Amino acid sequence: MAGDAKRNARDSLVKSQRGTEESAPIKWLLVFVALSFAGIFLLLPLINVFAQALGKGWAAYHRALTDPDTLSAIKLTLTVAAISVPLNLTFGLAAAWCIAKFDFRGKSLLITLIDLPFSVSPVVAGLIFVVLFGLQGYFGQWLDDHDIKIIFATPGIVLATVFITFPFVARELIPVMQATGTEQEEAALTLGASGWRTFWHVTLPSVKWGLLYGVILCNARAMGEFGAVSVVSGHVTGQTDTMPLRVEKLYQEYNSTAAFAVASLLALLALLTLAVKTLLEWKQQRDYERAQHAPTQPENHRASSAV
Repeated sequence: MAGDAKRNARDSLVKSQRGTEESAPIKWLLVFVALSFAGIFLLLPLINVFAQALGKGWAAYHRALTDPDTLSAIKLTLTVAAISVPLNLTFGLAAAWCIAKFDFRGKSLLITLIDLPFSVSPVVAGLIFVVLFGLQGYFGQWLDDHDIKIIFATPGIVLATVFITFPFVARELIPVMQATGTEQEEAALTLGASGWRTFWHVTLPSVKWGLLYGVILCNARAMGEFGAVSVVSGHVTGQTDTMPLRVEKLYQEYNSTAAFAVASLLALLALLTLAVKTLLEWKQQRDYERAQHAPTQPENHRASSAV
């Protein structure tokens, strides 16, 4: 019997190795196809952007980025991102907590509304705000009477950006909160912790990586949004131009060096975002592996520390 078991185990190992050897050509073919597509459609265009931007030397590159209108576009882009990301962070936390931790009437409707910006064209989203807050819109006359300007001004750009980046934080947090369950929160509440204390010391630490990941994606989209912002901004040079709009305007004016310079700055911000995202994923994986090898702790350990 022992000899048969050893023989069967050896045969299984041989078959496994043979299967691995047979699938190796397919694996390397798929790797080659993936790397080829990534190089052709991602890497080469990115390299070309930096090559075009620096093609006439560092002096021309520096002059293009220090132009007053370009500096204004950079400042507006960072300002809009600084406003829209915290707003969506607040909404994402609240919505994810409600959806993952509670059952209530209208839950499916809330989930559908969160996904709405994914199904609506950014240009259509911009037109929605023009219809609402434009001079000929529903609230246009009232806003004009009170000297409040939303369309063709910074508030309109912020509204359009918030709408487009609406789902990112919530969509990252919902599955994470659903996976963590409600046991730890219930234990903390049973031990006497308040709702806010439970949230800050139990819920938030368990979803921190998903939260940071959602914020990074939201910030990247906020800085790179073009369609909706293009509709509501009015393209006023030095006032309502963001970096993507500035790139388009410079290119249409046949100032390709300046256009590629601003585009390279956007690409650099995207690469920085990708680096932070990769770092967070590595950190999350390392923490997970440490948790797998760590001694088992009582389930109410974190809950008791919140009291």
